[in-house]
Amino acid sequence: MTNPTALDLSAITAKKWADPADFPAEEFERATAFYESMRTHDDHLLKVRDEASGLVEQWTGRVPRDVGSFGTRLNLQTSDLDLGIGFPVEQREELMRALVGEGRATFLGERNTSFSTTRLVFSFDIAGIEIDVSALTVEDFAVACRMLDQIDAEMTREERIAHTWVKHLLREGGRLQEYAQWKLVTYARYCPEFNWVPIPEKTGS
Repeated sequence: MTNPTALDLSAITAKKWADPADFPAEEFERATAFYESMRTHDDHLLKVRDEASGLVEQWTGRVPRDVGSFGTRLNLQTSDLDLGIGFPVEQREELMRALVGEGRATFLGERNTSFSTTRLVFSFDIAGIEIDVSALTVEDFAVACRMLDQIDAEMTREERIAHTWVKHLLREGGRLQEYAQWKLVTYARYCPEFNWVPIPEKTGS
């Protein structure tokens, strides 16, 4: 492993949460330094996100929200951006025409969001950064926004540091299946009814 660690990553992933209290002091110092290094990319990602959000609103008539790791401040340096919109299911053909038919985005497929609903996922690039757009049902989008508000209010900076460090270690260690699952644990903790299935071909963010 590129980054040796005193942490038992298997135990942490099994627990599905990284408790800062379980980190040795030296390990948490390393985690904090890494987290701060990720924050140096915030200004650039914010500019790209603002541009992408403006385009999505222009194309769809819907105001998007960051539903990905950058929005929750859990991103790695190579993070893409994930935007979500609420869009009526009965108008999805119109959405396909507006995004794919006009050549503005690539359709990545339909993904399960909950036990009974799906979302459409699209992608386009800005400045070499991949922007994924999930068109959720209007109701699911409202739930997602409440979940994100809760994460923002309740997840501590220390928990974000611990989570991001574990995410980094899993990726650097080549434990990509555990890494893909770890990317979703925060959503599962705060909104267990949602099924944020990762796009299979992607390992970033």
